[in-house]
Amino acid sequence: MNISLIAPELWMTLLSSLVLLLDFVCPKISKKNLAAFSIVGMALILLQLICVASARVNDTAFNTMFVLDPLAIFFKIFILVATILVFLASLDYVDGLLHFQGEYYYLLLFSALGMMFMVSANDFLSLFITLEFSTFGFYILVAYLRDDVKSNEAGIKFFILGVLTASMIAFGISLIYGDTGTILFSKIAAIEHKMSIGLILGLLFVFIGIGFKIGAFPFHAWIPDVYEGAPLPVTAYLSVVPKAATLCLFLRLAFAMLSDLKQEWVWLITTVSIFSMTYGNITAIAQKNMKRLLAYSGIAQIGTILIGMAAGTKMGADSVLFYLLTYLFANLGAFVVVIIYANATAKDDIDDLSGLNRRSPLMAFAMLLFLLSLAGVPPLAGFIAKVYVFAAAVQQGLILLVTVGLVNVVISFYYYLIVVKKIYSVEPIDATPISLSLPMRLVLYAGIAGVLWLGIWPKPFIDFSVTATKGFAGLSLQ
Repeated sequence: MNISLIAPELWMTLLSSLVLLLDFVCPKISKKNLAAFSIVGMALILLQLICVASARVNDTAFNTMFVLDPLAIFFKIFILVATILVFLASLDYVDGLLHFQGEYYYLLLFSALGMMFMVSANDFLSLFITLEFSTFGFYILVAYLRDDVKSNEAGIKFFILGVLTASMIAFGISLIYGDTGTILFSKIAAIEHKMSIGLILGLLFVFIGIGFKIGAFPFHAWIPDVYEGAPLPVTAYLSVVPKAATLCLFLRLAFAMLSDLKQEWVWLITTVSIFSMTYGNITAIAQKNMKRLLAYSGIAQIGTILIGMAAGTKMGADSVLFYLLTYLFANLGAFVVVIIYANATAKDDIDDLSGLNRRSPLMAFAMLLFLLSLAGVPPLAGFIAKVYVFAAAVQQGLILLVTVGLVNVVISFYYYLIVVKKIYSVEPIDATPISLSLPMRLVLYAGIAGVLWLGIWPKPFIDFSVTATKGFAGLSLQ
């Protein structure tokens, strides 16, 4: 076995262990220094992964249970970039916590490590273990504000639904194993599938579990309350990274393992996509809280991403990866603006953002770009991403799905522009300028650069997405 294949995970394990040890041995150490140490460590691991990506590594370990291929490398890089940005966005927020500041950073690293293992899962056992491994940290992080009723409520709901989902996935895996006699994706893919009751039910239970993790309709019920109750940086992290890691698993299941059953699962993904987009966008219109608006917006965005999945082709998979890149900068950036505002005012309702342009032109401009990118306005990143997934679906004749998607783009414009109108056209009640720390400025600049760069010059990122799916079993379909 080539132990170097799991080198990034081993370094991440060492980094998280050192952070926990330093916090325990030196309790008076500055927590910002602890966060800085974590960021530097992740940056070094990120450089290692970039080198691995340039070497075109494609190999397996632990009897093919762990795979390091371009797809896994893409998502590991994605996870590390997002985690670094969330660490920067957390500095001011964590500084205001009364207890367990160091443990917060450890739990973020712990969850990131679980997701790095998750995207390399190549059988159902490692899928289940890594899925739960990455979720354990979030159970604690969501309920991190011990004296906050909403945080406690969010933690309980997330835990109960998470455990229920885990049991359904485990039951589904047992049915699949009973029908196929193996848990390895590669061996299941080699079997000539016959749609038995056991296999159908097993796949449905696993699909329900994945639907819960990505927050797709009708498995979305936990998202609004958890997003509202969790600490803001945790909400920002939950809104992007676990969804991306789970979608990597979904790609492996649907395209690599079940490519010959495409006709059986495309209609299911199409249905979920339509309902997710429509429900998310319509419900978002009535929201008064910014976190809940972004929560329902996220449900709609997942519906749009599933259009690429429904295409069932390599182009569709490529469009999913590129869409996730654009979503990372736009959605995380929007949450960062809310984090900064909440840190300064202890408020996060949509009306509270009124007149933000007078208080912080940079925050107002950033939120404008992020929301317009989420809506799909050219020349921003979201526009290219939506065109990409729609083109993949049109190529496969999914005209109804694309039509519903376009209608939902128009609906989303309404509530995104309501926020923009309040930011620029309404006078603030309190015109006191909002100061931004250096880490917050860095995150905002990174988000602005991301939505502009991916929109104006998307070719390098599209090439990165296309390369990530090359040689991926089941993606020879065009």
